[in-house]
Amino acid sequence: MKIMIIGATGMAGSAITKLALERGHDVIAIGRSEEKLANLPANAHLETRAKDAFSLTLPELQTVDVVVDAMATSPDKAYLHVDLATKLVSQLRERQQPRLVFILGAGSLTTGDDAHLFVHDIESDPANASFVAIPQNQLAELNFLRTVTNVDWVGISPAANFTPGPATAIQYGHDTLLTDANGDSTTNSGTMAVAVLDEIEQPQHHQERFTVANQ
Repeated sequence: MKIMIIGATGMAGSAITKLALERGHDVIAIGRSEEKLANLPANAHLETRAKDAFSLTLPELQTVDVVVDAMATSPDKAYLHVDLATKLVSQLRERQQPRLVFILGAGSLTTGDDAHLFVHDIESDPANASFVAIPQNQLAELNFLRTVTNVDWVGISPAANFTPGPATAIQYGHDTLLTDANGDSTTNSGTMAVAVLDEIEQPQHHQERFTVANQ
């Protein structure tokens, strides 16, 4: 398949790029920094483009089978998560391809006996004030996507701790924050990459979000 990865130099994006190439896919890696793009593994099936994702045109998007939005932002620009999702969806309304895959946050998952949103736990700790805008806007992004019925999209949320690391055995869920047998709630970037590529290769979810965690 031909896969475009937005944010291909970030933690999630680079892991997804690496695994997609290992599985034999053609990849167009989108990033803002030519220097960081140059650090991706050299591969005949990899094309890099240093550009702002907001400048992607419909003809560019339609050259691929799947677009993965793994864009990361600084907290003061967290609204860009919603803006990019809106832009991609608006360009692809009522079109069969490409499929859109969004890497979302854990804040929109539910937790606790009362099934409250995990973002409320994040908001309740003053120590998180510097970055809380990111999970808040990723929740807004998911809420927007849930209104979209004429684009083939899927969202994938990690567990509470999203960290660099190799793939592990995977737990799958829908809207509830996952933990392992020790109570840890972690998703490695390698685990996320496997979940993303498996979903791309054998689609199981359409117009919904699911979640993955280390087992």
